[in-house]
Amino acid sequence: MATREILHVDVDAFFASVEQMDNPELKGKPVIVGGSTGLRGVVSTASYEARRFGVHSAQPMTEARRLCPQGVFLKVRMDRYQEVSRRIHKILSSYTPKIEPISIDEAFLDVGGCQTLFGRSEDMAQAIKIRIKKEIGLTCSVGVAPNKFLAKIASEMRKPDGLVVVREDEKESFLVDLPVGEMWGVGKVTERKLQQMGLHTIGELRRLSLFQLKNIFGKLGVRVYHLCRGIDDRVIISKRETKSISSETTFLHDISPGELLERTLQGLSVEVASRLNNENLWARSIQLKIRFADFKTITRSSTYEEATNSPKLIWQRARELLDKKVDFSYGKVRLIGLVAFNISIYRQMDLFASEKTQRLRGAIKKIEKRYGGAAIRKGSIL
Repeated sequence: MATREILHVDVDAFFASVEQMDNPELKGKPVIVGGSTGLRGVVSTASYEARRFGVHSAQPMTEARRLCPQGVFLKVRMDRYQEVSRRIHKILSSYTPKIEPISIDEAFLDVGGCQTLFGRSEDMAQAIKIRIKKEIGLTCSVGVAPNKFLAKIASEMRKPDGLVVVREDEKESFLVDLPVGEMWGVGKVTERKLQQMGLHTIGELRRLSLFQLKNIFGKLGVRVYHLCRGIDDRVIISKRETKSISSETTFLHDISPGELLERTLQGLSVEVASRLNNENLWARSIQLKIRFADFKTITRSSTYEEATNSPKLIWQRARELLDKKVDFSYGKVRLIGLVAFNISIYRQMDLFASEKTQRLRGAIKKIEKRYGGAAIRKGSIL
């Protein structure tokens, strides 16, 4: 069986790096990007300058401010990051159609069979790094390996701007001294349990039999048995079916029902509709999510005969859920979210939509595709 050639491409500190690229004055400064610049936000990405102070993703913003009071705190600009991500994906797809995006800033590539066009796998990895730096302005780290597990670990080894190659005959020696926490499926609790057993490295984990690993990990034990030996047969999944599209907002202060809540929901409706349009998708169902001040969370949903990606219609449906199906006796609102689901890539033709309306929708879609989903907004939600 021929050895596979897998690349894992991971853009370094993506959100923060985009902010530094767009504003050169931020280069060299500790940049911290989060869902909110207020007390309740969490860190989405921290630049490497900020990480030296102990700031990391998923950390409460209050903790990040305590650790790095001199940091530059910025809100997430998802439309801008998605635009840059699409440009990066275009570069990746020029090397192989076998691409599996993992998130907005990382992807697996299967480059097996592409060597006759682009040279060795490591040459392709280097070429990708150079093009992303030259054409986009960002650095990325790339792992090259016979499988996804090894490629992912390799890409983390020399960040930022790293390139690590693991060959088939090197995989066991590559893993032997790495901590057990590097293993997929090994969380903090399991890591402590293994360390208490005297198992600190992946090489030491190989001492356990398949039976023992099953006792520790359950069904996952079989996979761990193979992974700690560098064996991973998972294939690249080029395209995942979109199940839902969602957006939500956490308020800086708990708010009462009223105009601000409705304007926020209208903005979420426009954002969800824009993302549906950008992917040529339609949704038959929407779900409203409300989290109250005491953290009680409720969801309300409805399904309709007609699928839609119209901002106006999604807003009407969301407003109907808000007005008719939410009991505000629980108190003030902390968070509001909107989910579109029951998604399809086609719908019945709207026989009653005027030619003018169809042209308008097409023009809006082109503008949003070029300038981002926030390019057009209703005046009432600004």
